[in-house]
Amino acid sequence: MSHTPSHPAVLNSRNVERLVIGQATSDGAGVKLSRILTQDLQQRLDPFLMLDAFGSDKPDDYIAGFPDHPHRGFETVTYMIAGRMLHRDSAGHEGLLQNGGVQWMTAGKGVIHSEIPQQDEGVMEGFQLWLNLHSSEKMKTPWYRDFQNDQLPKLQTPEGVQVTVIAGASHGVQGAVTRDITQPIYLDVHMPERSRFEQALPAGHNAFIYVYRGEVRIGAQAVPVQRMAILANTPQTDGVVIEANDDAKLILVAGQPLKQPIVQYGPFVMNTKEEIYQALADFRDERLGEKA
Repeated sequence: MSHTPSHPAVLNSRNVERLVIGQATSDGAGVKLSRILTQDLQQRLDPFLMLDAFGSDKPDDYIAGFPDHPHRGFETVTYMIAGRMLHRDSAGHEGLLQNGGVQWMTAGKGVIHSEIPQQDEGVMEGFQLWLNLHSSEKMKTPWYRDFQNDQLPKLQTPEGVQVTVIAGASHGVQGAVTRDITQPIYLDVHMPERSRFEQALPAGHNAFIYVYRGEVRIGAQAVPVQRMAILANTPQTDGVVIEANDDAKLILVAGQPLKQPIVQYGPFVMNTKEEIYQALADFRDERLGEKA
């Protein structure tokens, strides 16, 4: 844990444009989850395509996991707050995702993978975020990396706010992953009572927070637990200021929009219908998960 020195204050904070409540659904082989970023928000929160939150201490809600399924055209970022899940894919990657760890997978031209719980009791909790790829990168070679919790850069502000920097940078600490085109920022922020956290954000980035413990405030707007707050893209703002009266935990996510067409069919996200038809044909003909 590094202690950050004093830093330039956010002079003009973004405000909350709207609050979003997740939709209860299931995926994989019946894993229960809350879909927070849905397809109707993809243009507004470009380059992010989906955010799922999962959390349960009932094994029946998660035990079947996510058997083999395909992806093409985007990246998945899985952040495991609690629990153990094994990843295997058609590119030959394998990794155990566990408490506080992150799995970052670039599907690119296509991968078939599975995510299977390695526990039959206890809590499984975390997030999966889908990050779009630029048209020039949608057919790139698949890439995979997993990070155990102690490999993720962390910082603590003078006020005692603890931040895990999954992507991008915060207070001079560079995250585990960087991407040149989408420039994602992904932070897990743990705020003690009566604390304040300031995060610089590029003016052009789309950004949101999701509160998963407690409640925070941005300006006059309270953001309760299990709510996503979309941050307004107001000109001349340079970041966001978040305040907590009591202990709270949230993720803060931001990225540079691609401003390209988004055509999604299930696990395939491309720019045209023709590219989707090709993905379906490649999957049907068992070409999608071929090794390079």
